[in-house]
Amino acid sequence: MEKIWYAEYKKTGIPETIELPPENTSLNDIFERNFQKFGSRDAFIFMDKTMSFDELDAASRKFAAYLQSLGLAKGTRVAVMMPNVFQYPVVALGVFRAGLVLVNVNPLYTARELEHQLNDAGVEVLVIIENFASVYQSILGKTPVKHVIVASVGDMLGTLKGTLVNFVLRKVRKQIPAWNIPGHIRFNAAMAKANANNYKRPNMTLSDTAVLQYTGGTTGVAKGAELTHRNLVANLLQCDGIFQSKFGAQDGSKDDRIICALPLYHIFAFMVCALYGMYKGEANVLIANPRDLPSVIKDLKNHPPAFFPAVNTLFNALVHNEDFKQLDFSKLKMAMGGGMAVLPSTAEAWKKITGTTIIEGYGLSETSPVATANPPASEAFSGTIGVPLPSTEVAILDDDGNEVALGEQGEISIRGPQVMKGYWNRPDETEKVMTNGFFRTGDIGVMDERGYTKIVDRKKDMILVSGFNVYPSEIEEVMATHPKILEVAAIGVPDEKSGEVPKLFVVKKDPSLTTEEVLAFAKENLTGYKRPRYVEFMDELPKSNVGKILRKDLRKTN
Repeated sequence: MEKIWYAEYKKTGIPETIELPPENTSLNDIFERNFQKFGSRDAFIFMDKTMSFDELDAASRKFAAYLQSLGLAKGTRVAVMMPNVFQYPVVALGVFRAGLVLVNVNPLYTARELEHQLNDAGVEVLVIIENFASVYQSILGKTPVKHVIVASVGDMLGTLKGTLVNFVLRKVRKQIPAWNIPGHIRFNAAMAKANANNYKRPNMTLSDTAVLQYTGGTTGVAKGAELTHRNLVANLLQCDGIFQSKFGAQDGSKDDRIICALPLYHIFAFMVCALYGMYKGEANVLIANPRDLPSVIKDLKNHPPAFFPAVNTLFNALVHNEDFKQLDFSKLKMAMGGGMAVLPSTAEAWKKITGTTIIEGYGLSETSPVATANPPASEAFSGTIGVPLPSTEVAILDDDGNEVALGEQGEISIRGPQVMKGYWNRPDETEKVMTNGFFRTGDIGVMDERGYTKIVDRKKDMILVSGFNVYPSEIEEVMATHPKILEVAAIGVPDEKSGEVPKLFVVKKDPSLTTEEVLAFAKENLTGYKRPRYVEFMDELPKSNVGKILRKDLRKTN
């Protein structure tokens, strides 16, 4: 397969391949080396308190020793159900350092979703923030969990600040429902009990499983993508390869700050914020609630970022905020969009305010996650998902697994060292998505002659109007340019005449916007069969915790 994107690499300073370390290494080797190297540098910042690399080293080693004291076999699954707080990186690294497998759990899961994931992964240890302990309490005895460690938001913020934060959450904001989990241990008690001197470093290899990352369950029940140390180390080196034009090939600057407004249990933030920051020696500013814009803006003001990965929803909310426009962006080297398409109108507003182009990347839980990205040296927003990362091949395949001609639509398929080992305990499901080593993403795309790919849409989101394929993302991209529209989503609804027709859900930027204006704008900018027939105004669109607009939820109501 001809790698037509190599010419873009040459132009923008991206290496063609990465070199993986020897088989007998793991993430542990990389981070232990970096703890020594970065020592007193800030590793994480949360609520204006800092944690240095030395402190992260000591705390994660201690937590690893505690896990080992429970007598867990190598490869035992440990679930972590926490938002962006200091304990997250401590626990995640502690799990790796103890030779165990990290299972990231969305803290907003319902009892049913949590029960499924804990059982599916065969989890024996659960580390949970107390805000959600009542959810686990409702499924006590229904999962293989033997050990429960309960953390509080303020645990690692120091006695004074920590006590105050916990008091406010419990008594003032009443954000912690009553719970009772017999036999649990508090996070701080577990840490006090642990003896770092008893820690025994396990023998780990690149082939060992590091993480079970559960997919959103787009095709039925949620499945665990089994990611090895090789997958994650490879993706870390691949991201570094493509980010080098902005952050250099050497260590990052000790003053560089990464804004981590995406949840760390999500694979995008886990890789491009936590792992990348720890690899380069750059501090992550942890934001627990990105929907609280005033507090996001306060963090941006106190810690001007060098790198800002986010989803379109957050970029869009910020560019429409007056306080955001007043901030200092002189240190911002790169902004990266992932998780969903960044709309051209958002990218344009972002560049106007910050002077920085949003670099779109693309990936999935199954690809650890980054598979493609726009070269950071690009000055213009391309509206594509960019070129494959170093050591990655992207092919556009037809339903029979054959490559289509350039410019033709097909399924975006990915081959490279970051592609998962498979779905946990689901060889049948793994087989369905693999063709000649290529992972079939379920996304429909087109590759141009330079190797840039544009997503046309998810297969399942396609609207079929009188035999014509209509892709919601195209309608949304056009309609989002209307000056009175803040957010927009399109779905297909049944129609006697055409089979399906597009319906639009709109959040107004200007309260004076009418249905007639929306339809007139569509008529002006979209060909007949792509035009929405119905418009529904909403106060807000349903979104996942990462800020992705959930078309499936809109479909349920229609």
